[in-house]
Amino acid sequence: MTDPAGITPEQKMQFLFQLRQKGVMDSRVLTAMEKTDRGAFVRGHFATRAYEDMPLPISSGQTISQPSVVGLMTQALDVQPRDTVLEIGTGSGYQAAILSQLARRVYTIDRHRNLTREAEVVFTRLGLVNVTVLTRDGSFGLPDQGPFDRILVTAAAEDPPGPLMQQLKVGGVMVVPVGQSDTVQSLIKVTRNDAGFDYEEIMPVRFVPLMEGIARD
Repeated sequence: MTDPAGITPEQKMQFLFQLRQKGVMDSRVLTAMEKTDRGAFVRGHFATRAYEDMPLPISSGQTISQPSVVGLMTQALDVQPRDTVLEIGTGSGYQAAILSQLARRVYTIDRHRNLTREAEVVFTRLGLVNVTVLTRDGSFGLPDQGPFDRILVTAAAEDPPGPLMQQLKVGGVMVVPVGQSDTVQSLIKVTRNDAGFDYEEIMPVRFVPLMEGIARD
């Protein structure tokens, strides 16, 4: 992928500096984020703020997460080159595009049909051939393609969703925001082992809630 159009070397350096300052230190994650133009996923007058470390509004009342949170979630997921990854909550497609740089195959699901359509257009334009976009109820995952090496959830559930946990391979990792309100949430890393699941709290976050069903856009 070519360097983002219109981004100066100084802006790119500042962008990467902000990521490191917030704790994103994995070199593979930093390289993937450097190669992925966030501006391609932000529309309208917000495009000029694409390289600032802040969430921005997108279609369907959703947001594109701030880059440092994307970086920390990706770092916690610890994606390996041969992994198959499931993402719940395509949103703008920015997170899936970064995952595509790190994994063998990415499946990304969103309940908003217009978001999946828009993301697919951007993926095609960027030449990302290892990403499959689906309009589905993400709370049920994608059992016909599982189990998965990695699962990333970009919407908050009250508890790690059972169907998604069952679609995780032994040795696999899921990163998911958990919380009963939109003000008190924790990012949780779930690792499946032979005996069950291990849980690790990573940091406080704030995400939109994980909703069931297909949205009527």
